[in-house]
Amino acid sequence: MGLRPVLLNRRTAGIASTSLALVLGVATVGLLPAATTTASPAAAAVTADEVCEDPTGTLARAKGGSTVKHDPNQLTLAQVHQREAEFADILQERAKRVGQRTLSAQAAAASVTIPVVVHVIRRDTTRAGGNIPDSMIQSQMNVLNQSFSGATGGAATAFAFQLQSINRVTNSSWYPIRQGSSAERQMKTQLRQGNKATLNIYLGALSNNLLGWATFPQNSLNVMDGVVVLSESLPGGTATNYNQGDTGTHEVGHWLNLYHTFQGGCSGSGDQVADTPAEASPASGCPTGRDTCSSSGRDPITNFMDYSYDSCMYQFTSGQATRMINAWNAYRAA
Repeated sequence: MGLRPVLLNRRTAGIASTSLALVLGVATVGLLPAATTTASPAAAAVTADEVCEDPTGTLARAKGGSTVKHDPNQLTLAQVHQREAEFADILQERAKRVGQRTLSAQAAAASVTIPVVVHVIRRDTTRAGGNIPDSMIQSQMNVLNQSFSGATGGAATAFAFQLQSINRVTNSSWYPIRQGSSAERQMKTQLRQGNKATLNIYLGALSNNLLGWATFPQNSLNVMDGVVVLSESLPGGTATNYNQGDTGTHEVGHWLNLYHTFQGGCSGSGDQVADTPAEASPASGCPTGRDTCSSSGRDPITNFMDYSYDSCMYQFTSGQATRMINAWNAYRAA
């Protein structure tokens, strides 16, 4: 399947008008564009300042071909069962209160504008020190709105995004941002703004060659809640193959409760979405026609929740759109 012209148009327009960078980072829910590499026991060791968060909270995305000390992107079957049981209980309670028919109607008609606060973490005021321009951030906002609206060729979701503020912070002890570190917790504790419905995006250089990471929604607001993105992955950035803003889209998908398309591999219920074909492992590049599972459907390499190059990604499915609005109503709605 080739690239859709509308995607190419979207990329060009986004960078020309206002540029917002995609981030290469490790998220509470994250993305690795290339096949995951199993590290040796020695490589798997982490320092006290680089301990990864519990995978139930964090998923990470790294540049294609990278080896990371710990890959928090994949949840175990037990972790998925625990999260899904909680999610089902919350939805059931809501259905009892308002009625299933009303709940379904609300979900179908939902329109949600999410306030966004962007924190630019920099070493100094130079571009090399992480001080990306406002234009890249505006371009990232354009990418988010087009991707989630279905304008790039996928299903329309209920979500739009509105930039509230850009917060620039010069702090060399937070740069680069290290996933799961005490410095990351300190940074978010001091900087996070808003309630559960406010999307906080942290941009900067990231450790371990990561593109970004994000947190899954939870019942109560956690100070770690938000999305971390490599600043040079924003539109117009220097992260080759990952500089069109889709790391941001991918990580926000996690923030709205989506798993990777390859979660669970070829067996079980996978990513909990019926219209994303099963996929044995993350895709790398843009492998047209890839089919790693015997079940029907080729691998969803063009889905924002895979690990393909940005140039290959352009869609969410209807099932993913439904899961996101259900999760919003369960966890993040006022």
